[in-house]
Amino acid sequence: MIGVIGGSGLYDLDLLDGVETVRVKTPYGPPSSDITLGTLHGRRVAFLARHGAGHRLTPTEVPSRANVYALRRLGVRHVLAVSAVGSLVDGYAPGRLVVPDQIVDRTKGVRPATFFGDGLVAHVSMAAPFCPRLRADLLAAAKSSGHDDAIDGATYCCIEGPQFSTRAESHLYRSWGLHIIGMTAVPEAALAREAQLCYAGLALVTDYDCWHESEEPVTADMVAQTMRSNVIAAREVLADVVTRIDDAADCGCRHAVDGAVLTATPEARRLLHERFGD
Repeated sequence: MIGVIGGSGLYDLDLLDGVETVRVKTPYGPPSSDITLGTLHGRRVAFLARHGAGHRLTPTEVPSRANVYALRRLGVRHVLAVSAVGSLVDGYAPGRLVVPDQIVDRTKGVRPATFFGDGLVAHVSMAAPFCPRLRADLLAAAKSSGHDDAIDGATYCCIEGPQFSTRAESHLYRSWGLHIIGMTAVPEAALAREAQLCYAGLALVTDYDCWHESEEPVTADMVAQTMRSNVIAAREVLADVVTRIDDAADCGCRHAVDGAVLTATPEARRLLHERFGD
């Protein structure tokens, strides 16, 4: 099964056939929303709205552990995460699609960011936070669906929010060489890695943050207006990419916990099974 996490503006996936809605219980509380199951081009898809129905959760309030856990329990092994982002680069104009390959975490440490702890210690690698194989599938789908200018590779700066950046912060992030800015890739990407899921992001540029002198500083209304057209593009890419994902292909993401667990106790295996299943 393929999982899709919809961000701002993408609250449903009306491309699905044979739709049913399920409510998944998790040890981390309820997910952001009930999960919609359906079929797209013969592939089973699970859709979850990151901010909940009606966009009721701030980025800090998004229960990322519950979301990732619920998708994995349903049998998802590939996650496509759609999000709205601001641009920190002149060439990344509003309306562009970006498939990022790196993340810089500027959140404030208040978001539960791991499935480990409580008697089980592990350190997974986050050198490549997005699955390279799934990124390639997204880029091929973007080009095939007519979005030839989709950007391959960018560093996503994740801030806490819900406020947008100050102008000084925006210029600081630009000076660091960061490309796009959003509020939700952390800890979602890390949790997906711990759950041994292939995870890739489709970032939809809505604005120039507040650094661009010839543009108005970003507002929620500006994001909403641009997202309406961006969501059409996102749906086109998603409809194509599900036909490209190879369930049988092995991937390092599926072995992320191998050698990562440092807890050498008889109960370590039991704790792993409790949290992730087989």
